[in-house]
Amino acid sequence: MGLATDIILIVVFAFFFGLVAQRLKQPLILGYILAGVFLGPYTSGYTISDVHEIELLAEIGIALLLFALGLEFSFKDLKPVKKIALIGTPIQMLATIALGYWAGQLMGLDWKSSVWLGALVSFSSTMVILKTLMNQGWMGTLSSRVMVGILIVQDLAVVPLMIALPELNDPVLGLPKLGFAALKAIGFLSVMIVLGTRLLPWLLRHIASVGSKELFLLAITAIGLGVGYLTYMVGLSFAFGAFVAGMVLSESEHGHQALSVIIPLRDIFGLLFFSSVGMLFDPMFLVDNFSSVIKLLVIICIGKGLIFATISILFKYRNVVPLAVGLGLFQVGEFAFVLARLGVSTASITNEVYSLVLTVTILSMALTPVVSGLTAPLYRFRQRWFRHEKLTTYNLPQEKLANHVVILGGGRIGFQTAQILKRLNQTHVVVEFDQKRFEELKQADIAAVYGDADQEIVLEAAGVSSAALLVVTVSDCVTSQSAVKLAKKINERLEIIVRSAGYDDFKVMKELGVSEAVLPDLEGSLEIVRQALQYLDVPLTEIQYQTEKVRQELYSDLFTQKQNYKVLSQLRGAERQFDLQWVRLSKESSLANHSIGESNIRKRTGASIVGVVRNEELLSNPDANCVLLDEDLIAIIGNDQARNNFLKLIKS
Repeated sequence: MGLATDIILIVVFAFFFGLVAQRLKQPLILGYILAGVFLGPYTSGYTISDVHEIELLAEIGIALLLFALGLEFSFKDLKPVKKIALIGTPIQMLATIALGYWAGQLMGLDWKSSVWLGALVSFSSTMVILKTLMNQGWMGTLSSRVMVGILIVQDLAVVPLMIALPELNDPVLGLPKLGFAALKAIGFLSVMIVLGTRLLPWLLRHIASVGSKELFLLAITAIGLGVGYLTYMVGLSFAFGAFVAGMVLSESEHGHQALSVIIPLRDIFGLLFFSSVGMLFDPMFLVDNFSSVIKLLVIICIGKGLIFATISILFKYRNVVPLAVGLGLFQVGEFAFVLARLGVSTASITNEVYSLVLTVTILSMALTPVVSGLTAPLYRFRQRWFRHEKLTTYNLPQEKLANHVVILGGGRIGFQTAQILKRLNQTHVVVEFDQKRFEELKQADIAAVYGDADQEIVLEAAGVSSAALLVVTVSDCVTSQSAVKLAKKINERLEIIVRSAGYDDFKVMKELGVSEAVLPDLEGSLEIVRQALQYLDVPLTEIQYQTEKVRQELYSDLFTQKQNYKVLSQLRGAERQFDLQWVRLSKESSLANHSIGESNIRKRTGASIVGVVRNEELLSNPDANCVLLDEDLIAIIGNDQARNNFLKLIKS
């Protein structure tokens, strides 16, 4: 069967090794690479008959990988961390290229190979980092947003590097050629922006109107690969054209649908690409060049980690962010494979350099989950021994603090919590490390302590030892976990309510003994569902039942040992069966300008009026002599039938 047999073997073995990688909590691409190693010409056993044919198919995988990257790209993703992403990432890549060049010269490589080495190791792995962040429950934290922003810009940088690096083969002739290639790229982008943004969305709308999923998939594939082939025909990179096509389509109304249908196809061809990478890996190379591989691995991993941490500090990120970014992005990324394959095919680098980079990349990817997992303990160690906190307080009571509330984090959630407690005359103290937010707390006349929330001297200044409640609103799970441990150590009887970064962090907080943990994403989704069901005229009791059921299923599982959350939730749900329903009284209603007793509302409907809002003032439990006026906002309680009867009466 020839090529068909090769593809079958690759898919079967990639599945097997991918399953092993998943069980070991490693990225699937490592499993695909190992499958290629196993089936490659450098190992015994099954061997692919025609590696070159697989490499040709892998070129489609590269194009689809960049096509999907273009579809996923959005400047909105960069907005929260735009400065470090757009300015810091190019600085990081240039610094890493210089580091790689130095390492190459140290290992005896020529200048061209050293530049290629630096460019190859300047990328970090989007796939590995995203998988690691999800496994560790860090998605959504400030550290993760910084890392994702950097990775997006890094991924975009692969396109110009694919155009520029091959021209190093002949710098004298290559420079004009590179300039001409840049002009062609600009011209191509201009044509795509002018024509593509009009023609391609119109084409997709027309195809989508047909209603055929198969035809839509075929159209998306044809656009990505077809535009890539056009760029190849005019002398530009095939993958570059695919990326531009994806970026143009991402702005269309069918961009998300296009991405969803192309991802399975991208993953299959991506499997072939990473397997073909593994086929070029020679295990004996690692044995024969062990010292060189380890030397380069140490130089790159430590050097990149320090570069990322320094860049984070330069852009004024503090606390755990520099450490998390440095320990998260130190590895070499999958786009190094794409560039390295290009380097070999253009005779820019030797097979020895390719094997060296390939080996270091695989080892650094495998180390990522372990090294990234050191972030929390190293941060706690640094805070304990190497940080002398600057302590500033404002508006703390003269008398000793007791039975008060300590709020960790003066951001939007913490600030609003403090404002409400202030209105209720409840003594509270906010702990905040950001100077700007600390000044905002001072302007609002809120008692505050300036300092890190996970330092003992700061918590002592906030009076945690005598506090009744600790409210943790910071989004950084490392800081919040460290603060909770320290607070429990200071005051074992302290009740703690914490904002959780994710499900895994939720479970950790449970083990630490917090009283309540809140998942903002879950609560936000339940509120959206509640409001959506109201517009669908679903009875309020049913809405309450369904949303509370979802909340029970998650929270009760997490808190079964701490407290019987399900019973408490059911009691709260039973109370909410009598939840108020607010109704606006129109002047056309028969109830307007009549007293509650005259209208005989309770007897006629079964519902009871328990409140009236008029002129922004609440009249609670109005008696029978209360006259209802038009534009009154009326609160009623009762079962579904009683409420429906009242709604009919008020409209009559």
